[in-house]
Amino acid sequence: MDESVIRSSPLFEELNDAGYLAIRERMTEHTFRRGEEIFHEGSQGDKLFVLGSGKVKLGHTAPDGREHLLAILGPGEILGEVSLYDPGPRTATASALAKTSLVSLQHADLLRVLDARPEISQHLLRSLAQRLRRTNGAMADLIFSDVPGRVAKTLLDLGQRFGQPADGGLRVSHDLTQEELAQLVGATRETVNKSLAEFSNRGWLQLDGRSVILLDIERLRRRGR
Repeated sequence: MDESVIRSSPLFEELNDAGYLAIRERMTEHTFRRGEEIFHEGSQGDKLFVLGSGKVKLGHTAPDGREHLLAILGPGEILGEVSLYDPGPRTATASALAKTSLVSLQHADLLRVLDARPEISQHLLRSLAQRLRRTNGAMADLIFSDVPGRVAKTLLDLGQRFGQPADGGLRVSHDLTQEELAQLVGATRETVNKSLAEFSNRGWLQLDGRSVILLDIERLRRRGR
């Protein structure tokens, strides 16, 4: 596991080495295969996780069985921290989208660390605030943006966080099925596929399995406004 990635998370980024080691030595390492659950919606939240590598999806299941993808998290990001501030059942299901390594910290251990170093709470709150902003933005898009606009914005967001230069563009290995990508956009699979086909025909992107190569980022950005 790349310690520099763990070290860069909001939990640790402004701590000195002694402060980092004081927390890190209490953490447990985990590895999950693609599709494995990390925790389930409704289960008791007793751990905080930091991603070392891979990707994790957060999803919610409605009472009628419909599923909605809330977020995709990558290396250095935190999940499960809500239970620290509001102990109770998990509000989402977290699953690995690819082979994923994480480190976890038990709730009781985290509280002891925060008692000794209360400034860490500020960094955790910042992480929560960033995710809340992202959620609020997604809700606004559902109200004010059409499906092609939401598809463009989603791809750009994934590209900014996971993209790698390749083939004259930016390769985004999102690891999502067509249905999962549609859930993340908040639309049906058919309408999302139609938007992707339209962007491909215009030469803005190239589809490649569970990856997409963004070829004209500026036009996608304009379409996502």
